[in-house]
Amino acid sequence: MKPGNPQAVEQLFNDVAANYDFLNDLLSLGLHRLWKRKLLSWVEPLKGQRWVDLCCGTGDMTFSLARKVFPGGEVLGLDSALKTLEIARLRSKKENELSISWKLADALNTGLPSSFFDGGVMAYGLRNLSDPARGLAELRRLLRPGARAGVLDFNPLISGSFGESFQRLYLRKLVVPVSGAFGLKEQYAYLEESLKDFPDGKTQEHLALKAGFAKASHTAIAFGQMGLLRLTA
Repeated sequence: MKPGNPQAVEQLFNDVAANYDFLNDLLSLGLHRLWKRKLLSWVEPLKGQRWVDLCCGTGDMTFSLARKVFPGGEVLGLDSALKTLEIARLRSKKENELSISWKLADALNTGLPSSFFDGGVMAYGLRNLSDPARGLAELRRLLRPGARAGVLDFNPLISGSFGESFQRLYLRKLVVPVSGAFGLKEQYAYLEESLKDFPDGKTQEHLALKAGFAKASHTAIAFGQMGLLRLTA
């Protein structure tokens, strides 16, 4: 599968939707929840605010945001994969006190109004976009001036470094075999491919500033395996 192909990425997430949450927990030993909390602790959503979660998947970050802005606040979760969004909608029925809406759309062309949100997040979505620069520009367009945003994703590492070797070993020897047991070997083999042309932290900062963000700072977390891009509109 070619990284950044919108139709192929959409199909990939539709394919993995039923096992997505379970495999995330299994393959990261539950640590993805810690990394998402790190993202939330920086963006600091406040009660009564309006937030957007781009590439929301099955809604992990969407629900966390909604709990932070409750009461009075609202969150929109947006994704291009119908099946993951259907799971998110089903989950929201169990937390119907939260103000959450869902939208099936492309993160590069959301169709949402400009300067509408008090903050935004994107967890493990930027790497899958056909044009990460456009994705950052669209995120910036949606935010009011001064709003905070955060992007969490795998961290591209220097070829030949220990970190890159560990990352490759983790993907090839753990992620692919385990996902293969669920009939999803090809879908999860895509992870390594998706990192080959993904911009590194410094490049992400540059792209964010070019997209109109006033501040951009990328920090490696999880022993360098993940990256957190912190943004101020």
